[in-house]
Amino acid sequence: MKKRYWAILLLLFLVGLDWFIRAPDSRSREFTAAIEAQASANLKNYPYKFWVMKVNGETAMLSSPRSVEVPALKALGVLFPEINTRDPNDPAFIAAEQMLGQVQAEARSIVLTQPGIKYVRWELDRDWLVAHHIEVPQN
Repeated sequence: MKKRYWAILLLLFLVGLDWFIRAPDSRSREFTAAIEAQASANLKNYPYKFWVMKVNGETAMLSSPRSVEVPALKALGVLFPEINTRDPNDPAFIAAEQMLGQVQAEARSIVLTQPGIKYVRWELDRDWLVAHHIEVPQN
């Protein structure tokens, strides 16, 4: 019984430590709140929520469901399961790809208007991708 108690306690400690390490700092939370507050209807209603992962000096690291490592079609397949992502000429796929670009650009613009931020660097949202069963290459 005591072993089980200590194992549960250790597990809770490790989960808390992981949260503490990954938790965004106050500036990141502030800039993420700015994205939510200033977003257009398109950005607010978009199925992926962009967020500031970290701030390093004048650079904000903004989350993204796509990158060179993980093409947009994989994320779009999760965001819009009704779209045929196997056909790059499908009008619905093209429209979804363009909308992703538009909302991503809007999120970037909002972050760039925040005090002290001059640059935005896109970071792949690995946790979101893994949670949606998309294979993510290791760094």
